[in-house]
Amino acid sequence: MSPVVTPDADDVPQEYALLVIDMKDYSKIPEAKMAPTLADVESVLSTVFEECGIDDVVTLDNAVKDRGDGSIYVVSARHAARLVDPLLGLLSQALERREHSRLASSPVIRLRASVHVGPLESPGHRGDAVNDACRLVESVAVRRAMDAALDNDLLLAAAVSDPVFDRSVLAARTKRLKVRDFHSATALVNGKPGFAERCWLHVPGLVPTALAPYLSTDGDAPIASSPSLQGQGGADDAPVREKPVVPAGGQSAKAKGKARIVQVGGDYNRGRGDA
Repeated sequence: MSPVVTPDADDVPQEYALLVIDMKDYSKIPEAKMAPTLADVESVLSTVFEECGIDDVVTLDNAVKDRGDGSIYVVSARHAARLVDPLLGLLSQALERREHSRLASSPVIRLRASVHVGPLESPGHRGDAVNDACRLVESVAVRRAMDAALDNDLLLAAAVSDPVFDRSVLAARTKRLKVRDFHSATALVNGKPGFAERCWLHVPGLVPTALAPYLSTDGDAPIASSPSLQGQGGADDAPVREKPVVPAGGQSAKAKGKARIVQVGGDYNRGRGDA
């Protein structure tokens, strides 16, 4: 008989796909309107997940919610491509519909988002993948993509991690979005010199070339060039990949994910058991 294999610390945990959202200028919303605005975001996301055929969403909601401007959604890794397409497009459309119908007294909802995939330990869904997904949504590159969105009256800017991009867009699992719909960048986070990861920026409704003026190569945000498209082809065109640029004095190691994270703000929130 073959020996029974039991899980231990050497096993690689199961992979999950993650969607992280962060609301721009949430702290500027009047306190009395914060809860209703968050409820609107949750309602929008619930509808969009249903439209995408994603019915196994887990929100990490057992942590301290002292920062209410964002959330992390954990789904089966098989849904990674759906989190890119059609979700990003449907989310943008849903935000636009809300914007056109909202009362003047209701705050505008503008979102940054990131999509990532990686192993997470059960039952608390802990791991480096959560930290990386949060840092993508907090990166300088995505913030500048958000600036481009706002200047064009758009409400969503997103970053797709390299592994998700490979498994979804390059693998031709996205029906609408192609390589030409993304701008390649290096995600860096102020105050996190050890983090420098390739990402793919997408602003629904905006061509990637419009992002270029917002992305620079100055000291705090080195940005890689856009993918080179042969003849402006589709997903079969391989993008040019450059090594991410690490700021001077930066470290190559990434912070380990020990915290159970829910809300996305300037800091990462720990679950009550980790505080």
